[in-house]
Amino acid sequence: MASSIPNEPLIPEDDSLAFSQKTKAAECFTSLLHSWTGLLGVAIIFILLFLSIFGHWIAPYDPVKTELTAKLLPPLTDGHLLGTDHLGRDLLSRIILGARISVIIGLSTVLIAGLIGTVIGIISGFFRGWIDIVLMRLVDVQLSFPFILLVLIINAVLGAGLKNIIISLAIGGWVIFARVIRSEVLALREKDFIQAAVATGVSRFEILIKHIVPNLFTPMIILASLQISSFIIAEASVSFLGFGVQPPTPAWGNMLSEGKDFIFSAWWLITFPGLAIIITALGINLFGDWLRDTLDPKIKGK
Repeated sequence: MASSIPNEPLIPEDDSLAFSQKTKAAECFTSLLHSWTGLLGVAIIFILLFLSIFGHWIAPYDPVKTELTAKLLPPLTDGHLLGTDHLGRDLLSRIILGARISVIIGLSTVLIAGLIGTVIGIISGFFRGWIDIVLMRLVDVQLSFPFILLVLIINAVLGAGLKNIIISLAIGGWVIFARVIRSEVLALREKDFIQAAVATGVSRFEILIKHIVPNLFTPMIILASLQISSFIIAEASVSFLGFGVQPPTPAWGNMLSEGKDFIFSAWWLITFPGLAIIITALGINLFGDWLRDTLDPKIKGK
């Protein structure tokens, strides 16, 4: 009687998927530890998120309380680490609370613009034909307008305020997502596994949902991480021109606008909010570059 050889136990599909996800997470963490630019970007983003969440408890003074007897105090004077503005408001407290505005605008705008642009890019790239022609001509028309000018026009129509600046930035920024996602869909359509699925009679809807959309997550995440800093800078520019977040709400853009009249007598009023914008944009871009280098298979292959 022949002895039967026991089969090797099969790994359940769910366990295999979890193991694969853990492996990818471990690879990303190892890559981050070996990238000083990525670590710097993560550290800056962590500090920005921490300030935006706990800013009200960290700020040493009320950021909107005026005290005219203490106006235009230079840094390191009377307990004001970064000095005070022309109304006696503590500059450090206003910068800390301004971080929340930047985070809200950056994340909200990327979410809205990314969703709109991704849907339009998928429709345009997958269905092609007259739909692609109409949508891409619409994208071309919008790209013919300077981004900041378009946002200013939309904001002038809608009015100033936090909600309206998010809407105007999203309307102005969805085209970038649409063009990038469309190009990714066009490239995926030519892949062998898509052609094999078409040859075996898989429906177009199933190909879209099961094969196209899952392969768009990586470029979407990379593009979103790189666009956040652009939206934060754009918001600061619009607020500087008076069409964004309005005083006395602390936002880095309107702080620069208020300090421009004192550029020669009180340099700190524009220096520290400007540094906050620069450091934030730098940190997000460093993180986005690391994320692209880690997740993009073409760059990893090189």
